[in-house]
Amino acid sequence: MANQNTKQNTTDDIKLVFNRFDANGDGKISCAELRSLLRSLGSDAPPDEINRIMSEIDTDGDGYIDINEFADFYSGSADEDGSVGADSKELREAFDTYDRDKNGLISANELHDVLKSLGEKCSLQDCRRMISNVDADGDGNVNFAEFKKMMAGA
Repeated sequence: MANQNTKQNTTDDIKLVFNRFDANGDGKISCAELRSLLRSLGSDAPPDEINRIMSEIDTDGDGYIDINEFADFYSGSADEDGSVGADSKELREAFDTYDRDKNGLISANELHDVLKSLGEKCSLQDCRRMISNVDADGDGNVNFAEFKKMMAGA
């Protein structure tokens, strides 16, 4: 039962993240939406990097990332043992976006600040709850190992 709840929470998390990228709500992420979101997070990726990310995730080649492609990417970034390979620079960059004070941990305050900057209406208490769902060691923060595990859908 707990495993089913964890799987449902992961699915809900994937949808929540996808919807943040899908700014116009059309059910797909365009290059422009990806570029806009990365800029709002402080990453001014050049067009060739945006195109590389798109081609990596857009497996059907239609120029958009749909929810299934996003979910495959989101959960497929880990090896069978749950570890993330050396080629997952994007995962580290995503973690670093949330780790604003660069101490190797994502706090509820940092998560709250990033979500607010994305226009999300989320309370600090909601962020504390999200952190606690991922916080395996109970320190009140999410470290990179916990972040990798969450992104792997484990």
